[in-house]
Amino acid sequence: MTLRALWILRLADCVAAEDTRTTAPLLARYGITTRLLAMHQHNEARASAQILQRLAQGQRVALVSDAGTPAISDPGALLVRAALDAGIRVLPVPGASSLTAALSVAGIRAGSVRFFGFLPARSAARRRLLQLLTVEDGAAVLFEAPHRVMATSRELSSLLEAGRRVVVMRELTKRFESVVATTVAQLPVLFEKSPPRGEYVLVIDAPQATHVARAGQGSSNVPIDAVTARWLAALCEELPAPRVAAIAAKASGLPRAILYSALASRHQPP
Repeated sequence: MTLRALWILRLADCVAAEDTRTTAPLLARYGITTRLLAMHQHNEARASAQILQRLAQGQRVALVSDAGTPAISDPGALLVRAALDAGIRVLPVPGASSLTAALSVAGIRAGSVRFFGFLPARSAARRRLLQLLTVEDGAAVLFEAPHRVMATSRELSSLLEAGRRVVVMRELTKRFESVVATTVAQLPVLFEKSPPRGEYVLVIDAPQATHVARAGQGSSNVPIDAVTARWLAALCEELPAPRVAAIAAKASGLPRAILYSALASRHQPP
């Protein structure tokens, strides 16, 4: 809780809360008597219309979620968008966010990060989304519920390279906070040893670069970046190797022979 947040909560004409039962004790602790309104995922559309009327009348409304930051995998995005579209000023009040908190202690080396938020509940939709990790060269941040995190860990271990680094965080900024660095291969083992509890943030670090030897000419190496290597692997599941090499050569600019050699090496016994 920051001094600015306390000032905003006192200044507001009302506070739109994800759960008034959670926010009321928080306000009471700091002696704040601002009126509370409920705005959660089940009534966001209706509550947003009512809040917009208040804003149009010149009132100030503070938006609060139970944890983290409103509108980041929490209710609030619909209201914020409607307010912006109506020309109403929207001010961010910095505070706790599991996304930035996780990245600050993950020690990732990637320059780019993709935020996936909570994954779809349906297994097919979840797997399609996770397959994007096999063809991207940046890091990724996933949110996951305790009853689904084991299934997600197994899917990740089946899709990604075994040594890829993963940082598992539980209950960030709360009493039972934990941060554990592991690998994709060890991810299911981690949850088998410690039954999942609370909400999780998984930070999947960028994959390591892949290299293959030039076919035929000497021993010099031609680098194939991790993204190209994963595209080759994905295309191989649908097309014959010669066709894959031809398509990849057009897309990447690398020699077709080099790409074909990389495909051939995938099927050689260790």
